[in-house]
Amino acid sequence: MCDTVVLRGPAGMVLAKNSDRDPNEAQLWTWAPAAEHTPGDRVHATYVDLPQVARTHAVVLSRPWWMWGAEMGANEHGVAIGNEAVFTKQPTSLEPGLLGMDLLRLALERATSAREAVEVVVDLLEQHGQSGPCSRAHPRFSYHNSFLVTDREQAFALETASRRWAVEEVRGPARSISNGLTIPGFAEKHADRLRGTVARCSVRRSVTQAAASAAAGGDSVVRDAMALLRDNGTGGGPRWSPLTGSMVGPNMHAGGLVASSQTVASWVSDTATGTHWATGTADPALSLFVPLRIDDRLAEDGYPTEGVDDTDDGHSLWWRHERWRRTALRDWVAVEAAVAVERDALERRWLESPPATADALAEADRLRQDWRRRTTDVADRRPRWVRARWAGFDRAARRGRPATSPRAQEST
Repeated sequence: MCDTVVLRGPAGMVLAKNSDRDPNEAQLWTWAPAAEHTPGDRVHATYVDLPQVARTHAVVLSRPWWMWGAEMGANEHGVAIGNEAVFTKQPTSLEPGLLGMDLLRLALERATSAREAVEVVVDLLEQHGQSGPCSRAHPRFSYHNSFLVTDREQAFALETASRRWAVEEVRGPARSISNGLTIPGFAEKHADRLRGTVARCSVRRSVTQAAASAAAGGDSVVRDAMALLRDNGTGGGPRWSPLTGSMVGPNMHAGGLVASSQTVASWVSDTATGTHWATGTADPALSLFVPLRIDDRLAEDGYPTEGVDDTDDGHSLWWRHERWRRTALRDWVAVEAAVAVERDALERRWLESPPATADALAEADRLRQDWRRRTTDVADRRPRWVRARWAGFDRAARRGRPATSPRAQEST
């Protein structure tokens, strides 16, 4: 379950996305350089191989630890993409194939414009389709995908149902997609309304579309995009449902018995400057958006990724933050109020003069440690069933799951 928006800024398009996935699914930043390939080379996606192209472009991505593909990312030509799970009347398949996240990464590696990226996805979709398990925690879960694709000048919504697809150019100030089909004609023909209702996609999309339209064109559009992603959809803290947790806004909190997705990472691409802002951690309201650049790859000692999975390792960025955040979740409203002023002040300074990624991460770590010291004695104000659900997630994180992905990943 996710939410993605594109906004027109004064100098270029801005893409913003929350990645809402399983609560223990750590997400990693990945840098891949531009490369030349020889005839006969193959690219190893999450489950399958396919022919490689002659040249691939440099990318920076945010991806679930076990996937080759990515939830969101950008390339050296200023193309940025975010994807969404969509529920359609067309049957899904668990047969190993290309995931929507693989399609996203392949488009970024092969396209020099938003229009070309759409063409790459459509060509791959028509040749190979989309299939395969989309979750490690729920291996029977599979879905189709929609995408917002942008460069500095243009943006497109691309929606799919199996091998079928529809494209709509973004003409207005902003465009939002969630977990339901939206393109007229295509949505009426292919949308699974029941599953879309359970996912609360229309509720969240109304929130993000209104906020994005109001923010578009302003001088603070990147900061406004960050604020949009932090919105719980309640005007305050999480509003808990026994069935779906808190899924009424773009910032989603796990806790339901039927649907239990958590915002595990967030991303904002400023195509005008080529700077991408990413949390690399869960819950953007309790996180900092750190500047990322295509040519500023982090070293392993500054951003440890070796062995990161859905086990609490205590050393990676995602899990170090998560240890504090799970305490903060006990009284989200009080903790968010305690950290918001410092969070916003630091991001304003970074937006005025973006530091190197490593320097920003070090400063963010120092602030996070201070937040942790100040919020150790938090009374748990959540409903009993929410506490029980999170106790289960914590037990699973301590037990751990297989640390190997379906395909060996490149170092990140």
